[in-house]
Amino acid sequence: MTGKRDQLFRTEPRGGPQAARRVLAEGAAWAVLLDGFRWRVPRRFNIAEACCDSWAEIQPDRVALIDHRGDGSIRTWSYAALRDVSDRLAAAFRARGLGRGDRLGVLLPQGPAVIVAHFAALKLGAVVLPLFTLFGPEALAYRLADSAARIVVTDGDNLDKLMALAPDLPDLAEVFCTDPAPDPVRDFWAAATQGQGIAAPVPTRADDPAVLIYTSGTTGPPKGVLHAHRFLIGHLPNIEVSHGFLPQPGDCGWTPADWAWIGGLMDMAMPCLYYGVPLVAHRMRKFDPAAAWALVRRHGVKNLFLPPTALKMLRQAPVPPGLRLRSIASGGESLGTEMLDWGREALGCPINEIYGQTECNLVIASGQGLFPTKPGMMGRAVPGMEVAVIDAAGNPAPDGELGEIAVKRGTPVMFLEYLNKPDRTAEKFIGDWLRTGDLGTRDRDGYFAYVARDDDIISSAGYRIGPSEIENCLVGHPDVALAAAVGVPDAVRGQVVKAFVVLRDGATREGLEAALIDRVKERISPHVAPRAVVFAESLPMTATGKILRRELREA
Repeated sequence: MTGKRDQLFRTEPRGGPQAARRVLAEGAAWAVLLDGFRWRVPRRFNIAEACCDSWAEIQPDRVALIDHRGDGSIRTWSYAALRDVSDRLAAAFRARGLGRGDRLGVLLPQGPAVIVAHFAALKLGAVVLPLFTLFGPEALAYRLADSAARIVVTDGDNLDKLMALAPDLPDLAEVFCTDPAPDPVRDFWAAATQGQGIAAPVPTRADDPAVLIYTSGTTGPPKGVLHAHRFLIGHLPNIEVSHGFLPQPGDCGWTPADWAWIGGLMDMAMPCLYYGVPLVAHRMRKFDPAAAWALVRRHGVKNLFLPPTALKMLRQAPVPPGLRLRSIASGGESLGTEMLDWGREALGCPINEIYGQTECNLVIASGQGLFPTKPGMMGRAVPGMEVAVIDAAGNPAPDGELGEIAVKRGTPVMFLEYLNKPDRTAEKFIGDWLRTGDLGTRDRDGYFAYVARDDDIISSAGYRIGPSEIENCLVGHPDVALAAAVGVPDAVRGQVVKAFVVLRDGATREGLEAALIDRVKERISPHVAPRAVVFAESLPMTATGKILRRELREA
């Protein structure tokens, strides 16, 4: 990318080549950042070159990955090492028939092999299909068949599950495994470390397909969200706002979110590699707050992306001394005032809320230090994003009025299409607005509040009640670790609120139900207070840590 990457990167400012990659000017006022921002998307762009090869050219020994293995051992990967193994793996993939536009499935837990496989496929102009290792056979079979994946990379833990599906997947030609496996399965690490690498990546345009991530809606089968190489560029303004102008000297990033999802992959992993920030890779089979804090302390992690559920669990564990946290971003569920206050007081670090979805990620952020935060508000549209609350006709709603959050066409972070579903792609838009399906409000200062998914709204006695505010209030109680609020049928009111809560270890239930109901009555309003509270051992969650309120309603 010598020469060509200069179309995107500014002349190197103070702070070196890392700071040169920023799209926002550090130190500028928020109004100046908004007014002066222009998207600069080069005609040719490739994620693997931007996140790997360009660094290997100028600083080959720079630390890219810190692999914290399950046995506690550490392996550090330089950008040069990532380039070399991904070049060799790309050659092996090409020899097995993977080419421009073909799909490569990656069924692996968080670790170096995920990044290597991504880069190898992207260098061939192929499309990466991230797959979550906890997917069952039906979920995997649908995604692999619908995408017509040609090659899949997996590990020993998932190999049998995959091979059982192979006879019914006519497009699947090859399987590579990171662990020893019998023929005809191919050795991933042998392919990545032996033989000759490709001479150069395939030239790709910024608009060429790069990543395919499946997302499930409330109806119908999962939809394959197809993104172009340019969607990495589209993430950068929000990353810089929510992480205090990442990168800064000494920054180091980690997320417990799996890299099979857009949150783990694009809210932390790829941006870290793009900015030259060391990225910690660690597989947590089950999220352990104490182990997570120990990992953060050991590696001097300064930058975190934490789903709200992980944040709430971390809050229940003692915070160790000696942390060096600088920025925390969180998105997927609304955070309450108590959680934000805890971040400042217990961690000495702001927690910035971020908002987006698989189809159009990271469009809104709170940016403590750039503009004031408002309780209950998730932030403002970041530079380069035009976001509105629209009515059913697609017109921007008046400030303060409930409507659907929507994003205007023209941002590089917006998806290309739903694979094989042109009708569903068309339904996602009304005029030039991408419809998120999320209900919210916007105030006169441009702050957005998330209310609920359109199917999570509780309609009670004529009131439309969003669950997030109730849940945040409940989690603010010292004995509550997690909470969910749903509407249940009621003969008089249509629906009434029912809450499900998970208590912290050692909490007593005696008198707690009444105390929690009173808390909501007093802190929010009697009309939104739960009529009943159910104490549960756990709550149903998506793989990305979002509460499945639908399952609670159905139960």
